[in-house]
Amino acid sequence: MSSEEVGYSIENHVATVELRRPPNNFLDIDLIGALATVLESLDQDASCRAIVLASAGKHFCAGANLKKRVDDEAAGKAQAARPRHLYHEAQRLVQTRKPIIAAVHGSAIGAGLGLALVADFRVTCKEARLAANFCSLGYHPGFGMTYTLPRLVGSQTAKWLFLTGRRVPGEEAVAMGLADRLVAQEDVRKVATQMASELANSAPLAVQAARETLHVGYFEAFRAATEREAFQQNMLRETNDFKEGVKAGFDRREPVFTGT
Repeated sequence: MSSEEVGYSIENHVATVELRRPPNNFLDIDLIGALATVLESLDQDASCRAIVLASAGKHFCAGANLKKRVDDEAAGKAQAARPRHLYHEAQRLVQTRKPIIAAVHGSAIGAGLGLALVADFRVTCKEARLAANFCSLGYHPGFGMTYTLPRLVGSQTAKWLFLTGRRVPGEEAVAMGLADRLVAQEDVRKVATQMASELANSAPLAVQAARETLHVGYFEAFRAATEREAFQQNMLRETNDFKEGVKAGFDRREPVFTGT
């Protein structure tokens, strides 16, 4: 089920799934749909017991390419209506059964951080930057993060990260519980694979059963979060502040928000 932009290989019961949109690995409905299809296929493959989610290029995932979307809409190139939403594809991710370790070797920004939080564990490095930068762009948090982020770091820390959009370096991410292991950048994927191998050494049916019990209510809460997030994002996408936030980010300057 590999595609041009999402590939995988399996060795010693560990599947390495790689996003292949370097250098930024911007995500969209097609990439997340392809990733979900790969993970679902691995659910059916008994030779896979654990998964490493990694990326080619500089960044783990720099989120959605909002600048392109704003430019397309301004040019009258709004996307044709799709039968499914990006977050419907994200919901498929959290319904898969095999444990996932994200190898965050570079930045995980916005929805890219949301993707990293879908994993069970995260390995990162001091060079990485993790940010829920939605509000700093005039946007509402998404990709289920209004549920997943407080679950990891607590409601107060999550609120601060959402409302400020600050970028958290890898060392601080581990200290606050946003990531699990801090290693040298060149070792991120290797250590993630070692952790996945430890998971693969346990009885696979027991691992999946225990994970399912620990995740009781997870999918329902994730789905509810994405539905509210999508509603709020649709409204804020029409504001001047959103357009200004995206443009300022692209121009690498401070935005001038007007509350309109």
